[in-house]
Amino acid sequence: MSDVVHEHREVKRARYAVAAVFAVHGAVTGSFATRVPWIQDHASVSAGQLGLALAFPALGASVAMPLAGRISHRFGARTALRGLLSLWTLALILPSLSPNLLTLCLALFVYGATAGMADVAMNALGVEVENRLGKSIMSGLHGMWSAGALVGSAGGTLAAHLGSDARLHHALAAAVLTLLGLVACHWVLDLQPTEDEEPPPRFALPPKSAVLIGAVGFCAVFAEGASLDWSAVYLEDELGSSAGLAAACTTGFTLTMALARLAGDRVVDRFGSVRTVRWSGVLATLGGLLIVVADHPAVAMAGFALMGLGIAVVVPLCFAAAGRSGPNPSQAIAGVATITYTSGLIAPSAIGSLAQATSLVVSFGLVTVLSCGLTAFAGVLRSGDRDRPKVSPPSAAVPDPRP
Repeated sequence: MSDVVHEHREVKRARYAVAAVFAVHGAVTGSFATRVPWIQDHASVSAGQLGLALAFPALGASVAMPLAGRISHRFGARTALRGLLSLWTLALILPSLSPNLLTLCLALFVYGATAGMADVAMNALGVEVENRLGKSIMSGLHGMWSAGALVGSAGGTLAAHLGSDARLHHALAAAVLTLLGLVACHWVLDLQPTEDEEPPPRFALPPKSAVLIGAVGFCAVFAEGASLDWSAVYLEDELGSSAGLAAACTTGFTLTMALARLAGDRVVDRFGSVRTVRWSGVLATLGGLLIVVADHPAVAMAGFALMGLGIAVVVPLCFAAAGRSGPNPSQAIAGVATITYTSGLIAPSAIGSLAQATSLVVSFGLVTVLSCGLTAFAGVLRSGDRDRPKVSPPSAAVPDPRP
């Protein structure tokens, strides 16, 4: 019994450690996003050139994410995460050092590649902790990512307000976040491959199960990207709201998502992944309908809030389902992550292109249709006993340690 209790305490400690890792990862993103205007001026690139450069993080992530599983197999999960997270936090420095478009694209490619590999490694560890605890934690982990992004954004906003050089700001932020990441990684699970376990391939197509799960994540991330980038424009252009109110709508959407993720695990444990995603799709669809029919900014803001509430837990549950879908969790998670990153890459431009050809109302009609897909295809997240509503007692939830 004492061994079981010790193992449970170790897993609980690992849960808090991986939550801190998620927050550090999010803080890097928030720190970068707020200084994009400074980086644009420093590199002397136009808006169109900046849009091209900002596609490179997703490209880098898509190329590099399949490597994360092999790195974890070679060095062990803890050492791999420690190294990959450090590369990611230090990569924050690169974009602000870029003097032109070419170097900015290269810097953002490396930035995205390190982000993607760290993303896969930390999600794989999160899924392992979730499985050992016997209850949902992935939504809360992604909520910690959102909280970290908000903290990073706040620091970046303050630095921009003070007129700080982004090179200095990002160097200091990278140093602090690297240190925090190293401390957090000390307490994550130290998973090692068994002697007869084959290393995953360097590059491989995602398994079929990951493609189906990724399709659900695609719908959610498309709605997220469209809402983040176009909600303020929608309120200003379609409903004539002030710039301040439009910005508040985007902030409200982000906060709704963060809070829903932090509270989402209790809902998942009560109702299971499939029912949670089905009802999430209903909320997101209702939000989309409110946005499309809105004749007043308040109605559209309520719609965006419902949209954020509806899609908040979908991607964490997709990662969790991918990690349980086959013998190689890292490969499946990398496949789902690649699909969702692709969705985040194409969503803003797809919305803009459709809006130019028709209107933003029609664009968010498409978002509403994709939200229906969450309800229609939630069943692909079903994963046996982990989808049961009730949670096992702590003493029974901890399986034997890995050999």
